[in-house]
Amino acid sequence: MTPGWPEMTRAFGRIGVLSFGGPAAQIALMHHELVEERGWLDEDTFLRGLGFCTLLPGPEAMQLATYAGWRLRGTAGGLLAGVLFVLPGALVIVALSALYLGYGRLPLVEAAFLGIKAAALAIVAGALWKLRAKALKGPLALAIATSAFVALFFFAVPFWIVLGSALVLGFAVPSGKAGSMPPPAQAGTLRTIVTWLAIWWLPLLTVLWLAPGSVPAQAGLFFSWLATVSFGGAYAVLAALAQTAVETNGWLRPDQMVDGLGLAETTPGPLILVTLFTGWLGGAQVGVGTAIATALVTLWATFTPCFLWIFAGAPHLERLTANPRLRGALDMVSAAVAGVIANLSVWFAVHILFTDVRNSSPPVPLPGSLDGRALMLALLAFVWLLVLKRGLPETLALAALAGAALFLFV
Repeated sequence: MTPGWPEMTRAFGRIGVLSFGGPAAQIALMHHELVEERGWLDEDTFLRGLGFCTLLPGPEAMQLATYAGWRLRGTAGGLLAGVLFVLPGALVIVALSALYLGYGRLPLVEAAFLGIKAAALAIVAGALWKLRAKALKGPLALAIATSAFVALFFFAVPFWIVLGSALVLGFAVPSGKAGSMPPPAQAGTLRTIVTWLAIWWLPLLTVLWLAPGSVPAQAGLFFSWLATVSFGGAYAVLAALAQTAVETNGWLRPDQMVDGLGLAETTPGPLILVTLFTGWLGGAQVGVGTAIATALVTLWATFTPCFLWIFAGAPHLERLTANPRLRGALDMVSAAVAGVIANLSVWFAVHILFTDVRNSSPPVPLPGSLDGRALMLALLAFVWLLVLKRGLPETLALAALAGAALFLFV
């Protein structure tokens, strides 16, 4: 089924606006919208795309949206889906960054966002329940998912080791018989790579030429580098981001970095949008114009490479997975992704429901730090979304209003 452009715009616009709660909730939302509700993608195509996107550097949920758009309407569809996934959150982050610099923390806004974060726990719970039956096909896949969760959550094993191990094991255990080999992808992969490298770098080289050494120029180089090494999602590169932005460049203080992460966790879109907050604060030290320029450069350098990875690699995915060994490798990666999502979900839940968490592996909430407000909001969202089967926009709005009400009246 090939949807029309108005339908595509409405669907991916909805996904972009409602994509709260990190990659687990965002992947669940896309699955609900694209597979369950509209039937635009089948289950195997969605999971194959998810496994592929998880192996790439950058935000896997944004790349999955781009892949889905590409599957439906080619390059233009991928561009539409990717931009609509990022744009709402980017606009919110820029607005909140400006308010943050002008007024500091806004308690009422934070209270409303607490409700949204608590609602995201219900979204993630529903996602994991559905994912268990769709990605964990057989005891080996279940063992891979469980091992991935244990390795990440309890022992802080690097993300690339977990996925690499699943890839090697899957390659050693072929999945089914050889399928009919699809025709080769249309020629033009090299042209695609050259085109998107030019799209990515020509604007940045112009900034470097016109304003060498400026904050936007520094941001263009740094965030382009970060975009190529950010395997494992935003959490995997936060240390490098904090070290460069705080210690090396002095764009913001450590406490501001933590506040920026909190803002990115509670707004729609990928968590890596924390880079936009970082760029805004760095540019704002010079002036509002530089803040705007740095934010634009940061956004470009962070997300343009994602289109390169998808448009160059996606055309070859079906042909590669027709091979039983390669299909087995991707199946095991999909199973490991279930463990990765479970790890992110538990990490997210611990940090939402408790106000004081020891930074260890696993993260340990300190006694007496349970946040009663967050627990009440999460239970409200759970009943509203999963028991009463109400809609996601309604659930998020209700949770935000309930969070604000608790702040004002309790």
